[in-house]
Amino acid sequence: MIQQRESPEINLIETNDEVTLYIGDGQAMQGWEQALMWESADILCGFGSEFLEVGLGLGISALRIAANPATRHHTVIEKFPKVIELFRERNPSPPTPLEIVEADFFEYIHKMKPESVDGIFFDPYLVPVSLWDEEELWMEVMPAVTRTLRQGGVFIPCFSTRPVLRWQFVHHFDRIMVERRSYASYATTDYVTRNSGEAYIQCFIRVR
Repeated sequence: MIQQRESPEINLIETNDEVTLYIGDGQAMQGWEQALMWESADILCGFGSEFLEVGLGLGISALRIAANPATRHHTVIEKFPKVIELFRERNPSPPTPLEIVEADFFEYIHKMKPESVDGIFFDPYLVPVSLWDEEELWMEVMPAVTRTLRQGGVFIPCFSTRPVLRWQFVHHFDRIMVERRSYASYATTDYVTRNSGEAYIQCFIRVR
């Protein structure tokens, strides 16, 4: 999708047919993702009652997770205050379990208490492209992620339209579950190779 800058321009464009959050020059998230985000959120909520989400976006998954009857607390980490501001303008009365924290995930995760959440929902597309091949970075971050999860907890990255397990995650978990779903994007969507097809929800589970 996009490569983040420290202070990118952020805009929310809504028409009768489309909703798009722009960060910098890129499409960060669009409204057509709702069904997949809800599906991912529902899977996450099946693993417990306390969750962490990285990246607020349009807040589709955040609202779904926080509104689940089983959820006691849901913390969302968002780096950009403008994204938080836009969310609050559109959702003045969010569910009580929802807490939004303005922070950088790569710093925040190291401050989390061990075994403090049942699930983590993570948007890998908010990570700058330049960092994806930084093996040293991920070898530092992912042990902190697994340490934060309770035994039996789950780490769910945002859906992918490619049936490929990310090397950044796969070696840190003993059990992986994949759910396949269909999708149809907007004709204007530029971060998928096709405007319809199959998407994959990958669930990385901490067994021990």
